[in-house]
Amino acid sequence: MVNKHRLYWTLQTGGWLFYAVVQIVFSFFASDGFATRRITFLLFEAFLCLMITHLFRLFLNRWRWLYLPMPKLIPGVFVAVILMGVTVYFLRIPVNLILGRLFDPRTAFDPAQILGQTSFYAIVFFLWSVFYFTYHYFDRYNKSLKYEASMIEIELNNLKSQLNPHFIFNALNSIRALVDENPSKSKQAINQLSNILRNSLAMDKKGLTKFDDEMRLVRDYLGLESIRFEERLKTEFDIHPQSQNFLVPPLMIQTLVENGIKHGISKLTQGGVIQVKTSVDNNRLKVHIRNTGHLVQGNKRKGGLGLKNTMQRLKLIYGDEASFRIVNENDNFVLTEIIIPQNFTYESINRG
Repeated sequence: MVNKHRLYWTLQTGGWLFYAVVQIVFSFFASDGFATRRITFLLFEAFLCLMITHLFRLFLNRWRWLYLPMPKLIPGVFVAVILMGVTVYFLRIPVNLILGRLFDPRTAFDPAQILGQTSFYAIVFFLWSVFYFTYHYFDRYNKSLKYEASMIEIELNNLKSQLNPHFIFNALNSIRALVDENPSKSKQAINQLSNILRNSLAMDKKGLTKFDDEMRLVRDYLGLESIRFEERLKTEFDIHPQSQNFLVPPLMIQTLVENGIKHGISKLTQGGVIQVKTSVDNNRLKVHIRNTGHLVQGNKRKGGLGLKNTMQRLKLIYGDEASFRIVNENDNFVLTEIIIPQNFTYESINRG
């Protein structure tokens, strides 16, 4: 990690030393040679500028100018650089006398001379201020990005930790219902649950997973639920071939399928249908999950944790580029739709 205190003094010292060298070189060509007194004077001038800008930095930090809005900051900096320019101008006069009058002190108080030299120093200090404020702006911006990324990662991990117990609890309930009624099918269900848990544990390490892997988990889950519901649950799949190029949040489609069974089909005596259909349009993946049932308008949160987590995860991962909706379709079906943007495809991430 960069030591900011050391970096500041390195840049401060190096910058003003460079300023002195430029002044010395310019003086060499202007006066046809080097003069020891002139070099000493210019080095002192650079040192004086270093100290004044350092005091200005202390002032900026003390009064928190770095956090001022631009309309307030610009006038303040404008006044400050002029005051620093005037200060340097008058502090160099006694040094001139000590070194042997490099310039006529009588001209030092000439208004035109004061204005010209003060303006030059003010411009130099203004450039210093621009560099200083620009560095701190990008430093704060970088910190805010890191903080935001860490908070998103923490929140996503919290959501995952909520999803897995939720899924496991429902799957175990399915198995428990089979233990007494059909032991052989319960063994089959345990094997399916084992496959699901193995995949879900591996997915916990990923922010996104391949669409095919997610669908494999969905099929296992529906196979497990079909044992419990028997003829009351029918499943249909219509998967677009290009869907396999996309990445999706782990357990997201499975959670929505589970929601359709829990809040739709399980409440119907005759059961119903779960349909998973995908399409790709303008390089955007559209996932439609239909289930028999009816969504009560104004109570779209009835799906509970699963739906809320789905919306939160989409927002955290994709921002405004993804969309989610759940609506009644006709009188007998509930449609849940997810749209995922093109820049999160498996191929594009591999190329990156």
